[in-house]
Amino acid sequence: MSKKHKSYSAEFKTKVVLELLREEETAAAIASRYGISVQTLNQWKKKFLENAALAFDVGGATKEYRDRIEKLEKENEALAKTLGKTTIERGWAVGKLKSLDLSSKRSLVDSRLENLSVTRQCEMVGLNRSSLYYRPAGPSLRDLAIMRRIDEIYTEVSSFYGYRRIHAQLQEEGWHIGHNKVHRLMRIMGIEGQRPKRKRSTGIKAQEHEVYPYLLETLKNEDGQVVTSRPNQVWSGDITYIPVQGGFMYLSAIIDWHSKAILAWRLSNTMDASLVTGVLTEAVEKHGKPEIFNSDQGSQYTGKEHTRLLKKHGIDISMNGKGRSIDNIAIERFFRTLKYEEVYVKEYENVKELRKGIETFIDFYNFNRLHSALKYDRPMNVYRRSLAKAA
Repeated sequence: MSKKHKSYSAEFKTKVVLELLREEETAAAIASRYGISVQTLNQWKKKFLENAALAFDVGGATKEYRDRIEKLEKENEALAKTLGKTTIERGWAVGKLKSLDLSSKRSLVDSRLENLSVTRQCEMVGLNRSSLYYRPAGPSLRDLAIMRRIDEIYTEVSSFYGYRRIHAQLQEEGWHIGHNKVHRLMRIMGIEGQRPKRKRSTGIKAQEHEVYPYLLETLKNEDGQVVTSRPNQVWSGDITYIPVQGGFMYLSAIIDWHSKAILAWRLSNTMDASLVTGVLTEAVEKHGKPEIFNSDQGSQYTGKEHTRLLKKHGIDISMNGKGRSIDNIAIERFFRTLKYEEVYVKEYENVKELRKGIETFIDFYNFNRLHSALKYDRPMNVYRRSLAKAA
């Protein structure tokens, strides 16, 4: 006997998203508690943030939709004369239903309808019946342990390893796991190995997001090291995976290349555009703006939200070569230091402890930790002293 499909109200979705935005628990923990997938949580959060502005512009939104409806009605009348109004409406409705995401399709199916079977409803919205009754589970403790070990290996080898080499090392250590699963877990973690440069294609490649050139090449010395002459000349941003008991979080941070000072950071249970735009906004508000901002080619950085924010402040956009994390070595080295000196030596029981631990470490790193590349000076001392001299 099949189980009845459970639909979620707007109030329930809002409640769950607000818990996610408080970032007091991992996404995995929240998903497990409510019996939904992390992917569904991310979709709800994305829709919530995309439509948040409507709360402050209800009148404008109503007018916009009214204008759209009037326009569609006129188009519909013209088409109805030729094809028949009923055919058009049915075709339009079915097309819209089939274009919905999985969670929305599942919420539309109602097993209580007497004259329309569940099978027919699934056909109309383009939903496989097996997907209707599937209930995803959160990541297992074994998967979390594997992901932690993947992160340790990836950090140990300075991100040169791809999923095949990491898979080989895991098998050598006694983990029974396939290379496809290693690849999948690494995608969840948001990491990839460094790739060799490929020949430039002469064809035109369509891309959803624009990718910008690597501007730091002009700042390299004879040894191939990027050398800056002043603070706020180059900032670098990146995201890294942070394990915590029962799940994981994502840490985004911005570093000043000249002083090695961490200018802003944020911990989140999802890896999306709001994470990196929030960190960038905080850094600019506290420290002004850099001349160049460098990042990888991840969708969070190539997306419209982040690039629009950089252009708004007149900041030149620079991006690593594809799969070349070494191009962003300043922030990569900080993440390595953070993990070896703080994250890997402690077992955080919850997100609150993790956040406090990272806050304490970054404060120590900025104001007390002696940095060899700075002739054993402290990052924030160098940053502030250099700014004072330039003023």
